[in-house]
Amino acid sequence: MKDYSFDELLAFNCFSEDPAEQAKAAELLEFRYGCEIHCADMDRSVRFAHHARGCTVVAAKICANVIIYQNVTIGSNMRYNKIQETWEQVGSPILAKNVIVADGAKVLGPITIGENTVIGAGAIITKDIPANSVAFGVNQYKPKDPTYDLVFNPNMISGEEIMAIDAQRVADFNKKQEGH
Repeated sequence: MKDYSFDELLAFNCFSEDPAEQAKAAELLEFRYGCEIHCADMDRSVRFAHHARGCTVVAAKICANVIIYQNVTIGSNMRYNKIQETWEQVGSPILAKNVIVADGAKVLGPITIGENTVIGAGAIITKDIPANSVAFGVNQYKPKDPTYDLVFNPNMISGEEIMAIDAQRVADFNKKQEGH
């Protein structure tokens, strides 16, 4: 494969009908971006922030307009019951439409994340989360405040604006430190 972009490699990996092309794209995604992405059914509108750096994504289904940030793990949480000699909790997550999975979150097991839900940074989620929620901590959630978008909005502030705000914050911090 020539020098394809992340988006091109993702398309080959997730949507190609050619197993050899899929395998090569998967290999390049892991080598170049440190990510592994395998999904039985993924909408083409799914987006990965920061080229999915550090992500391991093994999902049953990821629906339209899902956004996944860096260092996210989505996968199984199965276990083997030695007494009953059977596997339990078999299956991978389903992420409904408009879900956002923030930095470092873990979404594990045969669970469903409801529409318009935000999985907070660093959250560990192993249980179903209802639609229109904010999930955080370990299996905690609360209703999402409809007056706010968390983590992402299509009308995103520019990187330059954020850097200018941070530069001012640093200047204010340094000024306070000099006074002590």
